[in-house]
Amino acid sequence: MVVREAGLEDVDRLAPLFDGYRRFYRQPSDPEGARRFLAERLGAGESRVFVAEAEDGRALGFVQLFPSFSSVSMKRLWILNDLFVAPGARRAGVARALMERARQLAVETGAKGLILETESHNAAAKTLYEDLGWELDGTHHYELRV
Repeated sequence: MVVREAGLEDVDRLAPLFDGYRRFYRQPSDPEGARRFLAERLGAGESRVFVAEAEDGRALGFVQLFPSFSSVSMKRLWILNDLFVAPGARRAGVARALMERARQLAVETGAKGLILETESHNAAAKTLYEDLGWELDGTHHYELRV
């Protein structure tokens, strides 16, 4: 397996994984919308995406990060927004490799760190995050839908 940064040329290969990610979070399947969203983010330089590939070139999983900033520390901060591994590639170290590449991005860019959120029922993800040294920050997360 190799983990590399994805570009616009990878959108068609990533879209089915991104659609799977959205379905995991109980959204309706929308392959064209997934392709368009990824193309817009990558085309505008609004996100960084890393893809894990098998030796035969199959996309096994991806992680998408969005840049942000911490006013308190006056440093860059990366939001690890999306992490998904194809069902047939789970429990093979793919998510761990993608998380490590995300950590490397934070180091390379001099960031304060990374943040993420996941649903409370996502036990497998929470176990992985904690195993990799991630900690709950003790803040409350609020959302205002408009």
